[in-house]
Amino acid sequence: MASETEDVKYEESFIKNSRGMKLFTCKWIPANQEPKALLFICHGYAMECSITMNSTARRLVKAGFGVYGMDYEGHGKSDGLSAYVPNFDHLVDDVSAHYTSICEREENKKKMRFLVGESMGGAVLLLVHRKKPDFWDGAVLVAPMCKIAEEMKPSPVVISILSKLSGVIPTWKIIPGQDIIDAAFKQPEIRKQVRENPYCYKGRPRLKTAYELLRISTDLEKRLNEVSLPFIVLHGEDDKVTDKAVSAELYAVASSSDKTFKLYPGMWHGLLYGETLENIEIVFADIIGWLDKRASEGNGGFESELKRKKDGVPSKE
Repeated sequence: MASETEDVKYEESFIKNSRGMKLFTCKWIPANQEPKALLFICHGYAMECSITMNSTARRLVKAGFGVYGMDYEGHGKSDGLSAYVPNFDHLVDDVSAHYTSICEREENKKKMRFLVGESMGGAVLLLVHRKKPDFWDGAVLVAPMCKIAEEMKPSPVVISILSKLSGVIPTWKIIPGQDIIDAAFKQPEIRKQVRENPYCYKGRPRLKTAYELLRISTDLEKRLNEVSLPFIVLHGEDDKVTDKAVSAELYAVASSSDKTFKLYPGMWHGLLYGETLENIEIVFADIIGWLDKRASEGNGGFESELKRKKDGVPSKE
């Protein structure tokens, strides 16, 4: 499926992953110009790209970027039991393989490439970066899941029991906890849209999925110092889903020489589309400003040339 408005060209397709599963992919690109850089979206838990991230992608395309998305296994329009993540590493491998292959196409080799991750997608992003530390030019981390907020976590006793059960009844939906949609999105009309989106999962987290999210976020929290790419991390001060203190810690301890942290008073978890329009404009001004600066500095810059040579791209004459 393809569609085009005055300034945005949108296309969808399916790919097969290494496990033979069909995964949904999509892209939004400027209709009348070459993109100034490529952005790759890593969506959140129980979400999907084509509907939930559409407004985000279109804002970024209007700012001159090409935007690519995909639905993970068990999410959106991709194969797999809904919201079931049996192994988070497989999910990261799928994202890394697909997005890397797009970057390595002849027409894209000289373009800068940035990852954009929201919530659980922030965890995906950091693990994609860990696989190829020098490949990506930068990252936008929106309320990343480097630690699950205490309000959303079951008690330690419950976690211990669930961890044992996850190997026995992995797909069961018995994790107690708050309604994530209510906790994530401030605006009631956005909550309604998410609830009405047939491709978003609304049930309780499955045992193995919850175990994997806990495993991955614990691992990330311990290894924040290994993050080395340029990044901006954005968090709402009133976020009750992911822990803002860990975003602050990421900013403090990451080995990146180029890092920025934005904390928004009064804002919740869903910064990209769950806030008031006025707040969303503030968030996107920061994201686009950050990306514009790096895209203009990087295209043709010394560091960019070195990186492209390392990737086997001939330098510009």
